[in-house]
Amino acid sequence: MITTTATALKVLPIAAKHPTQPYVAGSLAILALGALAVSYAAIATLARNRGSAVATVAALIGGIGAFCGAIVNVLVYPNLAAAATAHLSAGAAARFLATTFNSGFGHGFSYAYFVGIFAAPALMGYALWRSRSVPRWLAVLFFAGLEVAQQQISSGPVVILYMLPFAAAMVLLAARDLAGGRSARRPATAGAGPRIR
Repeated sequence: MITTTATALKVLPIAAKHPTQPYVAGSLAILALGALAVSYAAIATLARNRGSAVATVAALIGGIGAFCGAIVNVLVYPNLAAAATAHLSAGAAARFLATTFNSGFGHGFSYAYFVGIFAAPALMGYALWRSRSVPRWLAVLFFAGLEVAQQQISSGPVVILYMLPFAAAMVLLAARDLAGGRSARRPATAGAGPRIR
């Protein structure tokens, strides 16, 4: 977050040397947040009976949080790259970035994003735990893995190691979701058809 002109003056020369990197990073962040929003809706379908209402609320909060996160990432990466490569003085570009981040618009979306990234995983983990539609260890792995993955900064390939528990949880949840869809399409009993004598 670039909230001061001093911070902006530090990052603008870096972004000016490598302008495509902020665009690529912003695009990847937006795609990841879009996938997370969709996955919240899919995971909510796994919670049955006791956890379904909480899962629905978690999916709503997670979707709104991911949308707001996409807006915040547009404020960060593309705005930084555009300000760094525009034909502006360094002071004017720094003031633009600081003003953007300190605006009511920027604060509103940032607050909603941060509430969403903390509240939604906790609520979804609780919903999965309570509904017992998945093993309880998987509900804990989803919550803990997502919280750890979201807190990582871009520090090279080592970040992948921190994201592996969340990736494993998502693969296991997707397998359960697909298995649930297949079992819903099967007939209730093998001999439920009409009897021919």
